[in-house]
Amino acid sequence: MEENAKQGSGAGLTFVHRHRVTYSECTIGNHVYYARYWDWLEAARGEWFRALGCAFAKLQEEGFLFPVIEARIRYRNPARYDEIIRIELWATEPRRSFLEVESVGIREPEETPIFTAWTRHLCAGLDNRPRRLPEKLATALRPYLRQS
Repeated sequence: MEENAKQGSGAGLTFVHRHRVTYSECTIGNHVYYARYWDWLEAARGEWFRALGCAFAKLQEEGFLFPVIEARIRYRNPARYDEIIRIELWATEPRRSFLEVESVGIREPEETPIFTAWTRHLCAGLDNRPRRLPEKLATALRPYLRQS
């Protein structure tokens, strides 16, 4: 599905990733199993960084890792098989070694909110010690910054 950036509410851009719910992601009750939303967020972040020219694989080759060290999600409405979910992501002000990503999931075309989520990432070296965010990434993220 296509990804793109759009003007977010207030200042800053929002990265947009769309996902069509697969049958394998659903329970017998035809709603997405709660843990699958984390997979969607991981995929959306990966596509966002790739679009920024900062693919995770390339950053890792340069000695940077971005493990999730804290996360929360609020489930608002169930997502079901074959629905299109628009996942919107943006960053809050990055700190020396940390990056926070906020996101929402919205069912299209009805615009029904599905979830809100937040993840905090440590910028670490391959030795798992904190490192300053790479300047290339910090610069690429600036248009997507919002106050939380």
